Amino acid sequence: MAAKLDLDAYLARIGVRGPYAPTLDTLAALHRAHCAAIPFENLDILLGRPISLDVAAVEAKLVAARRGGYCFEQNTLFQAALETLGFRVTALAARVRAGTADIRPRTHMLLRVDLPQGAFGADVGFGADGLVQPVPLAQGHETWVESVGHRLRREGDVWVLQGNVAGDWSALYAFTLEPHHAVDFVMANHFTSTYPGSPFVLNLTAQRARAERRVALRNRDLVVRERGSATATTVRDPAHLIEVLEAEFGLVLPAGTRFRCPEF
Repeated sequence: MAAKLDLDAYLARIGVRGPYAPTLDTLAALHRAHCAAIPFENLDILLGRPISLDVAAVEAKLVAARRGGYCFEQNTLFQAALETLGFRVTALAARVRAGTADIRPRTHMLLRVDLPQGAFGADVGFGADGLVQPVPLAQGHETWVESVGHRLRREGDVWVLQGNVAGDWSALYAFTLEPHHAVDFVMANHFTSTYPGSPFVLNLTAQRARAERRVALRNRDLVVRERGSATATTVRDPAHLIEVLEAEFGLVLPAGTRFRCPEF
């Protein structure tokens, strides 16, 4: 059963207008619009605030308060919207591989959406290197948006999402098709948002994935990728950080806001 959601408010937040039928075109349009409108960010963790995955709480934060969130929040909201529209959705869990061959815990959430054309992977919560449109659950099928590509490959029962940003394919995360439930993500979310060694506890990040422009802020390092090139700048001080969060990600925070990191 679909979680209760104010669908009109959600559609207004991502800048699209309904009504929509549960079709592949609708899924693709909503996926692109969500990624463009709602940034990936972990600011509440660095402000000492708990992360709730209750649909009402996620809606209040990402829709009403016009904030962003990370994978559990983003894909919980997207799943609720899709189910409200009549899509058949299954939540899945992944092990992030970006930057390491080590086995990591399942700390990423994505979605499987079943349509008459087949099964598709949907994920609005991986940040600037992630999908901006759904991909078929098919071995080797390449999906390109501007100069960024994605494809899936199989390792036995495991699916691996690969990304291509600079001409080379690299593994982003690995997942199986085992269904996961809300309580599974409550456990993973607690670890990700509170464990002292979690990257989201140790680092500030805000990211946005538009088709033509992908932006990633990690601590003081801001990288903008567009038209096949990348530009890097450094955040100067806490006041400049607040300016960057608003200008690049639409995140409006009170003047004087301070986070646990980065250090200046």
